[in-house]
Amino acid sequence: MLIPRFLAGRPGLRATAAHSRLRFRAWRGERPFWAGLFTINAGPPILYWPYAHLDLGGIPLALSTTSGAGSLIIGTLLMALGISLWLRPRQRVFAGLSTLLLALVSFPVANLGGLFLGLFSGLIGGSLALAWLPPDPIEPATATVSHTPVSATAGDNTFDT
Repeated sequence: MLIPRFLAGRPGLRATAAHSRLRFRAWRGERPFWAGLFTINAGPPILYWPYAHLDLGGIPLALSTTSGAGSLIIGTLLMALGISLWLRPRQRVFAGLSTLLLALVSFPVANLGGLFLGLFSGLIGGSLALAWLPPDPIEPATATVSHTPVSATAGDNTFDT
């Protein structure tokens, strides 16, 4: 009830919100949006675990190993590749292959790929990037069908070789 009352005082706000939603929907349809989102979400788990210090009932638990530098590089590159999928959709093959390779390399290098969260998200994002096809620039017009009968002459054989 709060939102309708808020929008009731501002008639142009509802139209602006609807227009913004439609613009975002059109922007999202022209690029591999979900591939970029999964790829961006693959970076933080890979970055987090080597630098996290957890306390379990007074017992310190640290997953920090020598993989800190590798995790930093892999996580940052995955987030950059996700943003590049949004901003440069034509480079989706490069970004998709790079995402797949970095996600696979994160398994041995970065604490099992961010405890499998970053690994699976990166594999899904890279696969979606490679599977995405850009929309056709011009949609074909629907063909009009003529219902007039076509007569063929006896000597008209256009399929002879």
